[in-house]
Amino acid sequence: MPKSTRDLSIEDLQQHIRKMYYDKDVARGIDGTFMWLMEEVGELASALRGNDRENLQEEFADVIAWLFTIANVADVNLAEALSAKYGQGCPGCQRFECECSLDEKP
Repeated sequence: MPKSTRDLSIEDLQQHIRKMYYDKDVARGIDGTFMWLMEEVGELASALRGNDRENLQEEFADVIAWLFTIANVADVNLAEALSAKYGQGCPGCQRFECECSLDEKP
C-alpha cells in the first residue's frame, strides 16, 4: 500500500475504493451507483461556476471516487481501460498531442 494518498496510482485508488465500499456498492447496484455518480457530476458543475477552490477539489475527488465505485460494481479495471484507450495517444488521430479539429470528439 502506498505511504500516503498522494501516492495512489489509478489501480491503487480503484482497489482502495473497493476495500472501503464494495459490499455497499454491490448492494446498491449499477443503477443506484450511477445515480450517485450523476449527483456528484451535478455538484461538480455547480462548483465549477463558483470560486471556492476547496469545494471544487472536493467535488472533483467525489466524481472520481464514484467513477471508480461504479467501475468496481461493473467489474471494469480502469487502469487497463485507460491504457487500452489512451495509452497509444489520442483515439481519434493516434497522436500524443491531439490534432483532431475542435468540432471532433477525439
